[in-house]
Amino acid sequence: MKVLGIAGSPRRGGNTDLLLAEFLKGAVNKGAEVKSISLNSLKMTPCQHCDACFKEGKCRIQDDMQKIYDELEQSDIIVLASPVQFLGPTATLKAMIDRCQCLWARKYILKIPPLNPERKRKVFFISVSGTRIKCMFEPSITIVKAWCHVLNIEYAGDLLIQGIDEKGAILGHPDALQKAYESGQNFVGAGLKPDPTKSG
Repeated sequence: MKVLGIAGSPRRGGNTDLLLAEFLKGAVNKGAEVKSISLNSLKMTPCQHCDACFKEGKCRIQDDMQKIYDELEQSDIIVLASPVQFLGPTATLKAMIDRCQCLWARKYILKIPPLNPERKRKVFFISVSGTRIKCMFEPSITIVKAWCHVLNIEYAGDLLIQGIDEKGAILGHPDALQKAYESGQNFVGAGLKPDPTKSG
């Protein structure tokens, strides 16, 4: 079982980073192979809407996003972690999602699977917000779910925490960190259980 953590915050070691780290620790505890990518450390050009991907389902821009396409292909569980900024995910995470336009083209223009269909991928979304506005997370969840729909990935859960803003403030909420850890354990544990509908 391969778990890919994608850190969407530009603030390294911040609250979503810490929650993501706990999720991955929980996944490792259950025997998963994990990898974490910080989007802010990558060189990634925004989607140029050039439609070149309509021909072969590949993005013509040769930058670090090519590495992410490869990691998505090889992962079973993908954990997206991003704080809320102006009622949405960070610009870095949204840029990554937008660059999956080539996978949209595969599915809807070329009529081929956006990713290798042999893996049944799931997504877990981690997000924090500094304020407690009602419906704070809904725009981000809508974007992430749209991305999942295009890539044929199951949106299988989330951890959403309000009232966390200052860097490291999540450390004062050990219950939230424990939930992230247990989510990592549970996700991997569920994936390792035998399918009761299959025999042999």
